[in-house]
Amino acid sequence: FFAPSHHVLPDTLCRTCLLPFQARSFSSRGGRSDESSGQEGENTLHAPRHDMDFQLSRLQINAVLRANEQSVRIPEFDGRGGPSPVLRFESNQLSANTPLEDRRSSASCLQTRGMLFGVFDGHGGHACAQAVSERLPYYIAVSMMSESVLEDLEAAMETLRPVPPILQWYKHHNDYNYRESAALYVNHLRVYWQELLASEEHGDGMRPADALTYAFQRLDTDLSLEAQVPLANDLMRNTAIQAAFAGCTACVAHVGPEGVHVANAGDCRAVLGVQEHDGSWSALPLTQDHNAANVVEVERVWRQHPVSERQTIIVDDRLLGVLMPLRAFGDVRFKWSRELQQSVLENGDSDLEALNLYQYAPPNYLTPPYLEATPEVTYHRLRPQDRFLILASDGLWDEMTNDEAVRLVAEHLTGIHLQAPVSASQLNLGQMHQLLLRRRARATPALDLNGATHLIRHALGTNEYGEMDQERLATMLALPSDLARMYRDDIT
Repeated sequence: FFAPSHHVLPDTLCRTCLLPFQARSFSSRGGRSDESSGQEGENTLHAPRHDMDFQLSRLQINAVLRANEQSVRIPEFDGRGGPSPVLRFESNQLSANTPLEDRRSSASCLQTRGMLFGVFDGHGGHACAQAVSERLPYYIAVSMMSESVLEDLEAAMETLRPVPPILQWYKHHNDYNYRESAALYVNHLRVYWQELLASEEHGDGMRPADALTYAFQRLDTDLSLEAQVPLANDLMRNTAIQAAFAGCTACVAHVGPEGVHVANAGDCRAVLGVQEHDGSWSALPLTQDHNAANVVEVERVWRQHPVSERQTIIVDDRLLGVLMPLRAFGDVRFKWSRELQQSVLENGDSDLEALNLYQYAPPNYLTPPYLEATPEVTYHRLRPQDRFLILASDGLWDEMTNDEAVRLVAEHLTGIHLQAPVSASQLNLGQMHQLLLRRRARATPALDLNGATHLIRHALGTNEYGEMDQERLATMLALPSDLARMYRDDIT
């Protein structure tokens, strides 16, 4: 029921063990990074010296970059008589943490029209991102189903008949599932559709914008409740507690015949690549980052708490001085009362040390909840000039702007190299001459067939002149485990 159809790519590439966790203080381009994964503050900048060998071969570099890449071409028609608005999609992930804390989802809705794509950036571990990436597409799809389809699902469950499939998943062979918790997830999804059936207003199902909003909120509520109640076994309970106390941001796009709906909670980002009539390209952001750099978002958080807390809610650009994103799934340390946190952690009969959990409350924790998973939903009606959509975790946006990302994908699609603009004030005449010579010599096809891999390669290997630097890329990919997380984040 929970995985009715998988598209699994052949295992043709070697799997590469990447690099363990270290909170990041600098980005790969040498400047201070805006982000940190999880609830950690800034780490010290002093690191032990290492004898490091950064001489990765081109073959090794490609093996690391391509280990998680995926490319899927979508049939021209969606199976229900309508053309598919998606031609194909390409995705990839590169780890900085071990294990990787990002997750991704891609699926076709089988009982309604449209496709779902999601990027989930975990912090405090991967548990929350894992659970949300598996479950959220189901909650969204069920929300959009008509009453008659939900009745068919319920009748099949009651009579123990095969349940009509809800999603067709597109999985990479490296993607992981919480199989031990599948029964719990199905039961709670069923409770959700039973409540929709009991509603007199559900009718033909929710519109995509409402479905996205309600699904985000409902899944976050279920994550919270599952951590508070007795479950069938210790493994299931430990998984539920870890998912609730960890956290993740989420950016999900529903691409349907009517256009693109994007729901965002946190600091992942969706950017549309637009080709203008004169052939030039521009970036149209469909989301706003929910962090302290977003003045409107900070005002929203302030309005939910007494004026007396104005100086303590956002400290050093972090929620209560701890968390960078201002919206997220899980993170019950920022949602539950102190008493509830203490009760769950002390009376749960779980080995908290083994789960890497501990009793902790952020400073100035006076009027919870301080955090929510309600997404900001935007709608964009597709036009002929809208060519592609980029969904990415903040690991990519730490390294490049929206315009840079669109330029890279555009040149990858068209095969035309669009030179990054260089300010004359950056270079003297000799340096400009050398740059022009290098550019002329570099008129070669893209190294990667996969557009997501192309983005990741340039995110880590581009130098200050906007050019690919092979030595820089090799260095970034060969960083030892205790340094990698200081210089880059997981990228999806």
